[in-house]
Amino acid sequence: ARAFMEGRLTEEDLDGFRQEKSREGHALSSYPHPRLMPGFWEFPTVSMGIGPMNAIYQAQSNRYLHNRGIKDTSDQQVWAFLGDGEMDEPESRGLLQLAANENLDNLNFVINCNLQRLDGPVRGNGKIMQELEAFFRGAGWNVIKVVWGREWDTLLENDTDGALVKLMNETADGDYQTYKAESGGFVREHFFGRTPQTKDMVADLTDEQIWGLKRGGHDYRKVYAAYKAATEFKGKPTVILAKTVKGYGLGPHFEGRNATHQMKKLTMEDLKAFRDHLRIPISDDQLDADLYRPPYYHPGMDAPEIQYLMERRNALGGFVPERRRTHTPVTLPDAKSYEVAKRGSGKQQAATTMAFVRLLKDLMRDKNFGHRLVPVVPDESRTFGMDAFFPTAKIYNPKGQNYLSVDRDLVLAYKESPAGQLIHPGINEAGAVAAFTAAGTSYATHGEPLVPIYVFYSMFGFQRTGDSFWAAADQMTRGFIIGATAGRTTLTGEGLQHADGHSPVLASTNPAVRTYDPAYGYEIGHIIRHGLETMYGDTEDPNVMFYLTVYNEPITQPAEPENLDTEGLLKGIYHLAPAPDGSPDRPTAQILASGVSVPWALEAARILNQDWGVAADVWSVTSWNELRRDGLEADDHA
Repeated sequence: ARAFMEGRLTEEDLDGFRQEKSREGHALSSYPHPRLMPGFWEFPTVSMGIGPMNAIYQAQSNRYLHNRGIKDTSDQQVWAFLGDGEMDEPESRGLLQLAANENLDNLNFVINCNLQRLDGPVRGNGKIMQELEAFFRGAGWNVIKVVWGREWDTLLENDTDGALVKLMNETADGDYQTYKAESGGFVREHFFGRTPQTKDMVADLTDEQIWGLKRGGHDYRKVYAAYKAATEFKGKPTVILAKTVKGYGLGPHFEGRNATHQMKKLTMEDLKAFRDHLRIPISDDQLDADLYRPPYYHPGMDAPEIQYLMERRNALGGFVPERRRTHTPVTLPDAKSYEVAKRGSGKQQAATTMAFVRLLKDLMRDKNFGHRLVPVVPDESRTFGMDAFFPTAKIYNPKGQNYLSVDRDLVLAYKESPAGQLIHPGINEAGAVAAFTAAGTSYATHGEPLVPIYVFYSMFGFQRTGDSFWAAADQMTRGFIIGATAGRTTLTGEGLQHADGHSPVLASTNPAVRTYDPAYGYEIGHIIRHGLETMYGDTEDPNVMFYLTVYNEPITQPAEPENLDTEGLLKGIYHLAPAPDGSPDRPTAQILASGVSVPWALEAARILNQDWGVAADVWSVTSWNELRRDGLEADDHA
C-alpha cells in the first residue's frame, strides 16, 4: 500500500495481488518473496520463528562487516515485526542470548500483542505481555511496552488509589479479546463495573467514548515515541511490546474474532465502516457501484502528504523494502589457489573432508578474494581439522578474548577477535544457518559480497534445519553447504541416527541447491571453482547454493588425471577409468559410483578384469541431481 502511495506500484499491479499467473508481469505475491519480486522484497520469513532468528544474525552480520572493516554499518538498524503467538515457537526465543551477549543495540523486535492466535487467545488465562517482558528482561534485553492509547491517560492520572491499574492487571487476556468483540456498553458493565471506583471513573463517558479507548499499538504518537526510544537506546537489543486488536479497523464482524483468519470477504457495511474509520474520501456511490472492485485512493503525487513521504524516503537513503542487486565487483581466485586440490595426497591417506579444508585454507589466503569467505562451523571445527584456522583467521567475537586460553601454548590455540573471520555459533545449527543466510545475502543487503562456507555434521543438515534452508533459498542466498563426516558406515558406532546416507537426497529436493557427492579432492576443487564462478561470474542464475558431501574415510587421494572431462564432472558424471582392451566378444560392464564408493568401484573393476574376464569401465558420478537437472540419466552418459 505504501509502495502504491510512493508511485512504485500501479493500480494494474495492485489488481495482480495473489494472481501470479493470470496477471504475469503485474503480479504481487501475497507473502514477501524475493524470487517472485526480485527488485522489491528482501527478507522472506514466512515460517514462524525463522524471522526472529534471522533478524538476530542479520544484526550480528552487520556488526561483523563493520568490525572486519568491510563496510561501515554503525548507523544501520535491523527491525523484526513479530506476533505474540509466534513467540510460542522455540526458535523465536531460543537465540535471544546471542543478541544480549554481543550487545546488539542495532536490533529491534516489535511484537504485535493482539492476544490472539488463529484459533483463540494466546494466553487466555494469562498475560502474554507480562510473560514476554519478564522473558526478554531475563535474557538481557531492553523492554518498551506500548499498552494503552492516549485516551486512557486521563483515567490513569485520576487513578489515585490504583483501582484501575489493579483491575487491568487482574484481567486475563481472554477477557480483553472478548471486550473488543462486544460493545462500549459491554465494556462498561463487565470491565469498569467490576469495582465501584472504576465504575465511577467512567460514569460521565458515553458508551461510544468507552469503545474509543484505544490500545497503545493503535496510537501513532505512542508508537512513534516507542520507536524513537528504541533507536536511541544503547548497549542492549530492544523489544517493543505493542498491545493491539486483531483485525483493527475492519469492523465489528472482524475485530477480535476467533474466526478472523477464516473470513475472506468484507460486507458492504464493513467496507464503508473501514472507509469511515480511516477517513478515506471515497463516496457511497463509488463503493455501491461494485463491491468486488472498490476504487484505489491516491491523493496525487503533488499532495503535501506524498511530498513529505518522498522527502523522508530520500533523506533516509531510499525506499523500503527495496532489494538492490548491484554490489562491489569481485575478483575471483586464480587457478593457482586450486592447485592443492589437483595434487592429491601422495603416499599419505586423506579424507575428502581434509582435502576440502586444505583447499579452503588456500582460498582464504587469496589476497583479492580470501577476506570475503566466511567459514561458519557450529562447534565442530576440530573434528573437521579446521582448528588450523584459529590462530590466523581467528574466531569472530566483538568483545575479543578477555580470558587466558587453556591451549594458549599450542600452535593451533583457540583465538577470538573482533576482526575474526570464522563465525562460531556454538552447538547451534539453527543459528548457523541464520548466520549463513545473513552472510550469503550480503551482496544484496549491503552491496558487499560474502561467501559463507557452512561446515557441519551432515546428518544435522536439511533434516534438522531444512525449513531455514528453504528460507535461505527464498532470500536468494549464495554460498556453500558442506555436509561433512557423511556416509552410512563411518559413524555407525555412535548410533543409527549418525549413519547418514539421505542428506544429499534431501538437499537435492531444493531447486536452489546444486547437490554434489564428490569422491576425490580434485573433484572438490573443480566444484568449488564452478560454484564461485556461478555465484559471482557472469551467469544467468547466480542465486544458488552448492551442497557438497565430504567424508572422513581416509583414502589415497589421486592426483588429477590428464585430460580430465571437467564438463562431465560438473554435469554429474565422467569416465574415470577405462577397462583394459579385450577381445570383441569379451563381456563388458559399466560401474557407476559416487563419493567414497568410487575407490571400491575401482577395486571391483580390477577384480572383474583380472578374475572374471569382464571389461569393466568405472564412471565417477559427482552429482545424481545435476544429471537429472540437465535431463540426463546416468546410462545416457555411459
